Amino acid sequence: MNLALRDIKHNLSRFAFTTVGIGLLLMIVMGMGGIYRGLIFEATLLVNRIGADLWVVQGQTRGPFAENSRIPANLEDRLRALPGVARSRRFVSHSIQREHHGQPLRMMVQGLAWPDDKGEWVSLIAGRALGQAHYEMIADRSLGLALGEHVKFGKDRYRVVGITGGMSGIAGDGLAFFTVSDAMAIQFDLPGEAVRLERAARFARSEKQDLGRTQPLSLERAAGPASTLSELAPPQVSAILVTLQPGANLDHTLNLLSAWPDITVHTAQQQRALLLSGTVDKSKRQLGLFSVLLIIISTIIIALIMYTLTLDKIHDIAMLKLIGARNRVIIGLILQQALLMGMLGYGLAWWLGQYLFPYFPRRVLLESPDLVKLAFITVAISVLASLLGIWKALRVEPNSVLA
Repeated sequence: MNLALRDIKHNLSRFAFTTVGIGLLLMIVMGMGGIYRGLIFEATLLVNRIGADLWVVQGQTRGPFAENSRIPANLEDRLRALPGVARSRRFVSHSIQREHHGQPLRMMVQGLAWPDDKGEWVSLIAGRALGQAHYEMIADRSLGLALGEHVKFGKDRYRVVGITGGMSGIAGDGLAFFTVSDAMAIQFDLPGEAVRLERAARFARSEKQDLGRTQPLSLERAAGPASTLSELAPPQVSAILVTLQPGANLDHTLNLLSAWPDITVHTAQQQRALLLSGTVDKSKRQLGLFSVLLIIISTIIIALIMYTLTLDKIHDIAMLKLIGARNRVIIGLILQQALLMGMLGYGLAWWLGQYLFPYFPRRVLLESPDLVKLAFITVAISVLASLLGIWKALRVEPNSVLA
């Protein structure tokens, strides 16, 4: 006969409600750990998938995902000429928010170096990779866009030719892949009136200068598109991705590029470390703090419940002592109840999480090491919480049953 199970049957409703409450608390702890793992996955997703050995970014910056980076697109040709470089490609990354069908549509735009990079590495669940240099896009399904749907960005319309699954940025926004030229057109698009005012301002400035008065043709160019003015630099890209040849010396290439004062070079591993040491690190500490607080709350709740259950059976414990029951029997009674409450709560947390976590707005990744660690923590807090009830039970005098 197991005394713990018989006592649970006697206080079944209280035990069940407490177990459900513990399960919900542990589910939140489990979810916070999963959200942190999801943040790491989303932060390093592109770095892991895109397969570049080196990320060349603006000098003294940490890359396109940590801060703004602007470098000239023709740097691609300079890098391609280095010994040991197999290929270099332009990369553009920026976030936008537009209105689509009356609803806000926020996405993280990624520019791929067409035709070298058509997005074949993107995990497609429907459709195909980019098939032409303009007006096509690959969208993550979290954006809610349908295959074949047309979306207007700026003055152009883009057709969704591919759908990806589970590809989102560090902020949780779904990724959308365009060619670099289209991504830059979206990024630097201006309303027609803004373009007209800028051209008029350029014309006015040129007209006041000697060059404008002596060379009327320059005035006509000043009133035209910015791309016709040699004095203005073309739009810049976020980074240049470098892939080395098999067997190439990475350290030698890094030493060569370190002499270029206008750029900063990060290896793929360094880029991951920069991402994880920034926003993700702060989120980790915040989620960890909440998890610790919830574990402490769970311990307190179990301890109070075990103490209350012990008070309810003071008479029974005194009777057990009076008939000669050893302290280990009483300790086992309380400890088994606490462990059963904790482990049932843990099982309930895992079961509920399988159904609820997919509906969370951010990715929740439950990894086996984290689940095992939380299981051990649950056992530890159950044992710790039982100490209060055990302390009270051991102080009960056998002769109190005669009172």
